[in-house]
Amino acid sequence: MYVIIWEYRAKEGRESAFEQIYGPAGDWVRLFQRGEGYLGTDLLRDTATPRRYVTIDRWALPSAYETFRRQWQSDYEALDARCAPLTEQEALLGTFSLSSTD
Repeated sequence: MYVIIWEYRAKEGRESAFEQIYGPAGDWVRLFQRGEGYLGTDLLRDTATPRRYVTIDRWALPSAYETFRRQWQSDYEALDARCAPLTEQEALLGTFSLSSTD
């Protein structure tokens, strides 16, 4: 499994709109569902800092995500631009894979 983790700080008063777009039935999930190998997204809200969120996007393989990004690049960029007014901060925390344990 390939996992991409993003951190966001929603603009004050925009939390509800942020949660709708980035949540499990939101616009990002609907876009990702176009890609073969998409496994799901979790949206987590920080309990100590309520405007701080983390998304965890799960893909079967890095190549599945890369193929999705190539195929849907213009739609991805358009949605990203549409979502910009909802956040005051956005940072990629990293990409991860399941480690194998012997």
